Amino acid sequence: MKDIYFAGGCFWGTEHYIKQIRGVVSTEVGYANGNGENPTYEEVYTDLTGFAECVKVVYDPAILSLDRLTELYFCSIDPLSLNRQGNDCGTRYRTGIYYRDEGDRATIERIYHAVEAKVGSPIVVELEPLRNFYPAEDYHQDYLDKNPTGYCHLPLFLMEFARKANR
Repeated sequence: MKDIYFAGGCFWGTEHYIKQIRGVVSTEVGYANGNGENPTYEEVYTDLTGFAECVKVVYDPAILSLDRLTELYFCSIDPLSLNRQGNDCGTRYRTGIYYRDEGDRATIERIYHAVEAKVGSPIVVELEPLRNFYPAEDYHQDYLDKNPTGYCHLPLFLMEFARKANR
């Protein structure tokens, strides 16, 4: 198993989208690449901690390649929107790809540059090593499974797209 960390705006929708993809083994929402230790949602919400709402994704590379997973991540975000996805704005809602395995960087960069070429301008998605990740509070985990009518910045058709994307 391998892992990668995606920040895509509100982590409720990003997690729900990503967990639909065949080959994703598990997801966990949390806070990544900020300052301090063990932040709470209330602290991160102030935008003073530097943390991004993020999803830890554990996937099976025998079923789902990092290339394909990264391509599908980019289908769920606006890569030109700085510190905003949907109606959510603030640095905590920035987009980013954070990796633990330096060997993954070249793969991610290839997809990253392909997206830049497609949109015709530089994108604002962070691409950095993972410095830290702290799991969010329990009520945030699998939020949209627990609250099917809860807020989600992603359109419903993307969930169906994700279910069919790696078949």
